[in-house]
Amino acid sequence: MLIMYATTGISKCGNQISDINNDEKLDITEESNDSNSFCENCPLDGDSTSTKEIDDTEDGDIFYKFVILHAETDELEAIRVKDMLQDKFNIKPGLIFAEMPAGQNILKNLDNAVNGSAWTILLLTENFLRETWCEFQSHATLINSIHMCHKYNSVIPVRPKDNYLPREKTPFALKLINALEERNPEFSKQVKKTFHDSLYKKQYDIWKAEKEGMGNQSH
Repeated sequence: MLIMYATTGISKCGNQISDINNDEKLDITEESNDSNSFCENCPLDGDSTSTKEIDDTEDGDIFYKFVILHAETDELEAIRVKDMLQDKFNIKPGLIFAEMPAGQNILKNLDNAVNGSAWTILLLTENFLRETWCEFQSHATLINSIHMCHKYNSVIPVRPKDNYLPREKTPFALKLINALEERNPEFSKQVKKTFHDSLYKKQYDIWKAEKEGMGNQSH
């Protein structure tokens, strides 16, 4: 469940957030029981687990590889980035927030989008700061990733090649997270190091178990 409130609490997971342009790192840690942490076995670079056909459940629901949260005016750019990740890097299925069901409560859509996908991409453009909804989206997803261990490091800021949000204008909390920058010559390598099938499989298993648990309760 997406956590929709501000908090000063820290996750039981040890979480390390870093700045992509320097070596300084902010460590957020708290004593935890390692046996209860999903973070202790975060995948290493190059980990790969086959995920063919695991995204469809019996009731037709899909667990997505990623969802892109974006400014309303950036819908076309979000579609371009989605298509690039799917077609060039074979990271699929993915969706953008504008593709969520129309007419449904917007907070419910955000909850379903974030918890129904392995990674949440924040599309950092100049339009990002112009919409209060984008600020709320970023705060909610960051809090969610702190409080839910299986969402560890699942929020991925992305600066597209055009109209991107400069670092000096980026909100402080997002500056602390490694961002993927499309103009960076190492972008392709960064993408491949970020999206691990093993992490997707782990989140999918948790999502499926929760879905089956809710289904059993309804009978």
